[in-house]
Amino acid sequence: MHLSTTDTGAHPLHRPILAWYEANARDLPWREPDCPPWHVLISEIMLQQTPVSRVLPIWREWVQRWPEPADMAKEPPGEVIRAWGRLGYPRRALRLHQAAQAIVDRHDGAVPSDHAELLALPGIGSYTAAAVASFAFGQRHAVLDTNVRRVFARAVTGIEYPPPAVTSAETRLATGLLPQQPARAARWAVAVMELGALVCTARSPKCAGCPVSSQCAWRLAGSPPHTGPARKGQAWAGTDRQIRGALMAALRKSRDPLSHPQLVIEVPDGALRDPGQRSRCLAGLIEDGLVEPLPGDHYQLPG
Repeated sequence: MHLSTTDTGAHPLHRPILAWYEANARDLPWREPDCPPWHVLISEIMLQQTPVSRVLPIWREWVQRWPEPADMAKEPPGEVIRAWGRLGYPRRALRLHQAAQAIVDRHDGAVPSDHAELLALPGIGSYTAAAVASFAFGQRHAVLDTNVRRVFARAVTGIEYPPPAVTSAETRLATGLLPQQPARAARWAVAVMELGALVCTARSPKCAGCPVSSQCAWRLAGSPPHTGPARKGQAWAGTDRQIRGALMAALRKSRDPLSHPQLVIEVPDGALRDPGQRSRCLAGLIEDGLVEPLPGDHYQLPG
């Protein structure tokens, strides 16, 4: 996708952000022009709430092991969850496996280019559908991840942080800012995302190096502090997330089912916040389809 110098209805933010991206974009394999749509889809699922540095080695392993959706679809879901490793939020692995099966069943093994068909895949939400349609197929869609929302909140709306959840006003704003030419709109989507990841960061924005600092509504207003709800950090120690992760780690490293006493050894009482936490977390993993209970109080990854 190449830049167009004659884009009807161009916004003043377009040219400087696109030029900045051309000069500063990270060299990431899922951004290569010949990257298959399936590989782009894998990257988008993996990158949700996970930094690039952690995703890269796992992504490379996955696209070599499962280069096509059909390769993953024929695997048991437990193998996909095992290969997910410690990326976190393993339901994403389960959703990818389900999406691979749906792609094989509904689309002859090829990731659909139609936005509505992407959105209909299991576990694919509005962000992922728009991202894959844009980045894999060069289409014109508003791609609203955390980084993009933060850039627009500051540069256009004049506030430090966007609301906790995407609003209809944000969607209208993002849609209105899209360049008209689809290829340029797709380039714009990834450029704004990169600007948010590298320059317009959450805690320490590098305003001096921002290509649109002279136009930024938030900076021109004196960079007023956030006045909305407190932004909570994600605690880890002692939480259900930590205990779920420890249970999953134990099951991933074992090729044989584990008994309840074996899980107690892996996640001892001393690690728990309350006496029922381990059982509650195990029940939640079973309900999520991430753990399969077996007779005799044994457990394994889903087969």
